[in-house]
Amino acid sequence: MRKFAVIGLGRFGGTVAQSLAERGAEVIAVDKDGKLVDKFAEIVDLAVRLDSTDEEALKSQGINQVDVAIVSIGDFEDSVLTTALLKRLGVPMVITRASQTASDIQDRILSLVGADRVVLPEMEMGKRLARNLLVSSVLDYVPISDKYSAAEIRCPKSFWGKRIADLKIRQKYKVNILEMKKVSGEGEDERVERINYLPQSDDVIEKGDILLVIGEEEDIERLSKEE
Repeated sequence: MRKFAVIGLGRFGGTVAQSLAERGAEVIAVDKDGKLVDKFAEIVDLAVRLDSTDEEALKSQGINQVDVAIVSIGDFEDSVLTTALLKRLGVPMVITRASQTASDIQDRILSLVGADRVVLPEMEMGKRLARNLLVSSVLDYVPISDKYSAAEIRCPKSFWGKRIADLKIRQKYKVNILEMKKVSGEGEDERVERINYLPQSDDVIEKGDILLVIGEEEDIERLSKEE
């Protein structure tokens, strides 16, 4: 399991930290606000109050050893410096949140100092909502990079009662299945009974199952249109 650092525990950063932790990832949560740090102390593996523009402070908490760092700081100058420090410390993937009012120049600056990806949460949420509205089988959709996305898709009727191997999902649609949720009930009464992480080729898809898949946008779209 990869190790993550989330720096800045406001609405966006806090949601990312909690979601990663709920999926079993190892998470270090960082903020200058002690109240926010206390809030996440029981949620993540390590919640620490520090100044993310202090290189030694970052190293002291092992943030130089994470696989992915997510920077979600409101102050642009601090965001730039933190991003640059993380790359200098050797963090392989740094994802930096830009503010809603960020200019193209600010986005470029974040990229120039080392951000592997600059995200605009409001814009991405708009795209996500539009896709969910257009395709009813897509329950959730999250861009991961410029090329790849992850999506939760309710299995089409044509998949029911069949093994993953027989459906040849990877060969036909070029997507990988990360997990399969077994659910019961419908509508507001629907609840997840069991999650099968990294399902095997012999696993059988049943009515109501939800697949979490990763792949290119057009491939996920083809899968979501199956009936």
